[in-house]
Amino acid sequence: MMERTVGELAELVGGRVVGDPSVKIKGVASLREASPGEITFVASDKYLEDLKETRASAAIVSRELPISIPLIVVPNPLLAMAKIMALFWQPPPPHPGISDGAWVSPSARIGKDVSIGPFVYVGDEAVIGDKVALYPGVYVGPRVKIGPESILYPNVVLYEGTVVGKRVVIHAGSVIGADGFGYVKEGQRIVKIPQMGIVEIGDEVEIGANCCIDRATFGRTFIGRGVKMDNLIQIGHNVSIGENTIIVAQVGVSGSCEVGRNVTIAGQVGVADHVKIGDGVQISAKAGISRDIPPGEIVGGIPQMPHRRWLRVASLIFRLPDLKRQLDELVRRVEELSRKSKEDRG
Repeated sequence: MMERTVGELAELVGGRVVGDPSVKIKGVASLREASPGEITFVASDKYLEDLKETRASAAIVSRELPISIPLIVVPNPLLAMAKIMALFWQPPPPHPGISDGAWVSPSARIGKDVSIGPFVYVGDEAVIGDKVALYPGVYVGPRVKIGPESILYPNVVLYEGTVVGKRVVIHAGSVIGADGFGYVKEGQRIVKIPQMGIVEIGDEVEIGANCCIDRATFGRTFIGRGVKMDNLIQIGHNVSIGENTIIVAQVGVSGSCEVGRNVTIAGQVGVADHVKIGDGVQISAKAGISRDIPPGEIVGGIPQMPHRRWLRVASLIFRLPDLKRQLDELVRRVEELSRKSKEDRG
């Protein structure tokens, strides 16, 4: 079992130790679930009472506190916790080598130290980089390229020509490179537009479970370096997503949209086709985006509007029944006054 001292962990995260730096830590846990020998963290002042009751042997905090256990003081406890968790917790490695139950094309190029599980299919001229892990049931189509140290969990599908960068993680059931939704009408008949492009995924991208990223009509659908996608996300054909963007669950991005760098798109947002979203934009949950958004803006609502205005609009929704009754009463009074005025003039 791995052990590190509080002092060693503080050095890892660039923190300052308050208390005994020689205390040994063997794991990580939440405030309420931690046991002796584990380290915990406090991300917000509302959890300070839990810190007083914790059984953890040390804690990561944003400032010095009157507590008996050793503390690691850092500007961002959540970030420090993430780095320490990565040290203590590693996912179990898949079985090394190529399973007898897999099928690998003779023309495929396979790197060193790969893991290819049972019922994996690797198509013609595919290129699998060093230390790639393909869990059972993965489909790798013809001419797919997967960069070193990438992990594809069970039943991931990569259609032909898909390009996956280095250290990419794709979770179970995601489909990359299916045809984009492209059709044209000929009278009453619907004619399919062939989808001739590819999907390209940059380095260090993580794609959640059951996501769909469509291939381009021409050229590529592109997911930039460091993008993090939650589960159940649909990305349409010819979409481009910039580096380090975060997309939360159940978002749908229609075809030919351009999403900038460092954008945050909250859950269940819908983006209409050909919309351009600038760098650093934040979009709140359930928003409907139908127009371009300049860089740095925070928007929400349906239709989209500045986020603060949307909060005011949302607060009024709850008052609409009362406001409607008041309006009806005002209309009745105005009509009565108007009637009396006419009678007086008559």
